[in-house]
This record gives sequence, structure tokens and C-alpha cells, in this order.
Amino acid sequence: MEVADKLATVDWIVLSITLLFIVTYGTYVTRKSKNVTDYIKGGSDSKWWTIGLSVMATQASAITFLSTPGQAFHSGMGFVQFYFGLPIAMIIICVVFIPIYHKLKVYTAYEFLEGRFDLKTRSLAAILFLIQRGLAAGITIFAPAIILSAVLGWDLLTLNIIIGFLVIIYTVSGGTKAVNVTQKQQMIIIFCGMIIAFYMIMSQLPTDITFAKALKIAGASGKMEVLDFSFDLSNRYTVWTGILGGTFLMLSYFGTDQSQVQRYLSGKSVRESQLGLIFNGLLKVPMQFFILLIGVMVFVFYQFNPSPLNFNPGANEEVARSKYANEYKQLQDEHIEIENAKKILFADGFQAEEKQQILDLNTKDLALKAKSKVIIDKIDEENSLEKIESNDKDYVFIHFILNNLPRGLIGLLLAVILSAAMSSTASELNALASTTAMDLYKRNVKGDRSEAHFVKASKWFTLAWGIVAISVACIANLFDNLIQLVNIIGSIFYGNVLGIFLLAFFIKFVRGNAVFMAALITQAIIIAVYFLDWLPYLWLNLLGCALVMGIAILIQSFLPKKPKLKLSEV
Repeated sequence: MEVADKLATVDWIVLSITLLFIVTYGTYVTRKSKNVTDYIKGGSDSKWWTIGLSVMATQASAITFLSTPGQAFHSGMGFVQFYFGLPIAMIIICVVFIPIYHKLKVYTAYEFLEGRFDLKTRSLAAILFLIQRGLAAGITIFAPAIILSAVLGWDLLTLNIIIGFLVIIYTVSGGTKAVNVTQKQQMIIIFCGMIIAFYMIMSQLPTDITFAKALKIAGASGKMEVLDFSFDLSNRYTVWTGILGGTFLMLSYFGTDQSQVQRYLSGKSVRESQLGLIFNGLLKVPMQFFILLIGVMVFVFYQFNPSPLNFNPGANEEVARSKYANEYKQLQDEHIEIENAKKILFADGFQAEEKQQILDLNTKDLALKAKSKVIIDKIDEENSLEKIESNDKDYVFIHFILNNLPRGLIGLLLAVILSAAMSSTASELNALASTTAMDLYKRNVKGDRSEAHFVKASKWFTLAWGIVAISVACIANLFDNLIQLVNIIGSIFYGNVLGIFLLAFFIKFVRGNAVFMAALITQAIIIAVYFLDWLPYLWLNLLGCALVMGIAILIQSFLPKKPKLKLSEV
């Protein structure tokens, strides 16, 4: 049976109504934005719960709901450590960043930098943001396109265009307010969908496998190891990378990334913005833990039910048509034998004396999966027409949805994934357009222009960045894991930008020329460190921040000091 055949009429109805409601509602309620304040800052009248949900929805893209369960399925709960720095970052932003932004009544975060340093530093920070967020926007479109490609059998190019323009419609129409009001509905859909998914997974486990037994089964395979206190720099996810690297990444993202800053700049007051961020900080870590737990429960489900050797349906189809089909079939047969052996061991739950047997079986299965990926990679090298991806982490959760959920719920879960994609992409396009309009266009345009002119310019920039994002999506390929790819792109740029802002806030004697030169040097170093693979990507945030601050202070110490004015010259 084709995957598309698994969508019943009710699934299409649920999916279509959800998407049409979001687009229509967002366009209708925000159609009357007449000035820049309404369009870019949403009228500055958002309540704290709107801000909190909007901030959360901006970060929770489709990648979150595709990659995170797959990450937990393969590697366990350790990824949650990535978010340990988030509450710390929220407190710092509430105390330092928000009061300054509101006091200065800025439209973008980078506007503050011109007053503190100079125009070129403001423009550089804005350009760094535009580069990394423009790439990320393409990936947030690409992620759900992969899913619908598997579901509908449509080509990725068509799907990238459709998803991108659905978002463009209401984002161009209503600006920030359109993003904020639709994200509330999107987060409600997302929360409901994930709770239902968790319930359905548990209900389909054997009747004698309780939640406690399921956790023990997951623990026997090393999936419940949440905390890692090691100082191994080769390990991407430890308590220390989460608290140190994660704090700097979250400070950069929530404090200097316009896609997030724009959410709380729309707040009615400093207090509303602060409460919104605190709300996000308190809820985000438990939400990510829950999504990872769903991935772990999917792992437990497949200890009692057949699972493919590779979850990517496109890869399996290509292998079946290739000269490696028999070799791959042997690996599948061995995989089935291992699955049957584990079912026998887990039939009565998990027994402590069985742990070594389970670990040995898992090791053998991982070796089989590695061999299967080698075969798929060989086919990919021989196939020059299209990319065939051996990595299957991003397909795990969607495989479960399509093959094990009842009709109607499949449509709802697909709506969850697409709602997340649309909410995140809308925020990104909105921020990209605002930054381009206010930090580059308005600051350099000559002559007096009306409010209506800049609103119209922002709409055209939204459309332009939407087209750029769609273009990036059309040429994107799956990375090791999509959620990692987004965070890697951010980590390459965020630390540098954060360091610029920290210099602006706290190091008063450093001037614009020193910061500008330091930022250019730092960015070159960080790119080199990443491509030479000297550090895990989370540490790039801390390194970038420290480098730009240290280099700027050093350069400033060598620059000639401005002479003090004599009283007669004042």
C-alpha cells in the first residue's frame, strides 16, 4: 500500500480545515495594519500569555516534532540537557535586555547598536542575523516538505513552494500581529496533538506493560540516561554543555535574534514581556522532555512491534530496485531475528539479569543499521538524479503516525507538524523583513518617506525573504539531524552577535571601530573552528562571545583615545 493511501477522507478534512483556519484567521484579524508600529511591533499591546506562546511557537518548528522524537529513539533522553541553560538565559534577558529595548522604543534589537556604537556595527549584526536566519527559514520549510513528500508522493519542489506561500499569505498581510495571533492557535493544536500521540502510543503497548515497565524497558537499552556530568568535549550533550554552551546559545537566540526579540517587543509593557519570557522558560524544558519521552515510548513500542531496518521509505524503495537488494534483505532478516529475541525477553517486562543480553542485541542491531546505511550511501553515490538519505532519525515519528494511528488522528498529527512549521517560518520571515526594512533600508534611504511607505516596503521584504527561504528549502538536503542543523547554523553566528551586545551593555569604553573589526575576525575564526571540527557546536556560542569581547577590548587598547575637550571647546 502506498503511504498516501493511508490518509482517509477524515484525515484530509482535519488537515485542510486546520491549515485554512490558520491562514484565513491570521489574514482577517490583522488586515488593517496601517503604520510601522502596528505592522512590526503588533501595536505594542500583546499580553504575557500571547508573548509566551508566540516565543515558544517560534522556537518549536516542525523540526522539533520530527527530529526530537527521532533523536530520543536513537540516542535517548540526553538531548534535554541542551535546554538546561534556557531558564538562566530567560532571567538574564528579563533583567538586562527587555528594560533597555523598551526604554529605547526600538523596532529591532540591532537598532540599539547604532546608538551605542555606529551604523556599520548595527549593519554588520543585522547582516549576520539575516544570513543565519535566512538559512534556518529554508530548513523549517524543508522539514515538513519531507514528511508530506513521503505521505503524498509529491515532489519536494512543489511542496516547498506550497508550504512557503501558505505562510507568506498571512505574514505579508498582517505582520507581527498576524504571527502572534495565529501562534496561539497553533500552540493549542500542537499541545493537544502531542498529548494524544503519547496516549495512543501507551494504549498500543501490550496490556501488561505499564508506563513504569515501559520506562524500565527503555532504561535497559540506555534510553533513560538524562544527565551526563562528564567533561568529554567530544560529547555534544552533557550537563556542562547545556548549562554553559546552552545558556550562551539561548541568550543569543532570545536576546539578540530578531525573530524572538520581535515577539516580546510587541508586549504592552516591560512586565508583560518579562512574564511572557518567564512563562516560556518554565514551560519549555518540560515540553522538550515530554517530546523526547514520546520518542522513547516509540522505541518501547517497536520492542513489541516490527520496525523497518531503516525508517526512510524512499531509501527502502531505492534499495529494493537496486543490485544490493539481496544483501539488504539478509540484513533485514537478521534485524527481524534480533527483534524477535528482544520480544521474548520483554514479554514479562524487564528483568535485571537480562540487561547484558539486551545490550548485546542492541549492539548487533546498531551494527546491522550501520551496514544498511553503507548500502544506501552506495546507491546515493551511484544515483546522480536525486539525493537518497541513509539517515532516518527524522522519519521515525512520522512512520509511527502513518502506520499505527487511527484515521482522523493521522490528519491531526500532520496538522501539528505543519502548524509548527508555519508558526516558526512566519516568525522568521517577519523578523527578516523587519530587520531588512528598519536596519538596512530605512536607515539608508534618502528623503522623507511616509509610514505607509515603510509598511509597504516591509511587506515586499517579507515576500522576498519568503522566496529566499523557499529557494534554500529547494536545495537543502538532510543533515545528520535537522534539529542539530538549525542549532549548528545558529551557533556559528550567535556567539559573535551576543558578544557585540554584551560589549554594548557592559563594556562602556569600547567603541564601534574596535567592535566592528573584532566581529569580523571572530566570525572568520568561528567558521574555521567549526569546519576543522575542533569543538562541539554548542561551545561555539561561548567561544564566539568570549573572542569578540576579548579581541574588541584588545583592539580598543591600541586605538588612539579621543582627546578630552577643553572647557573653551565645550
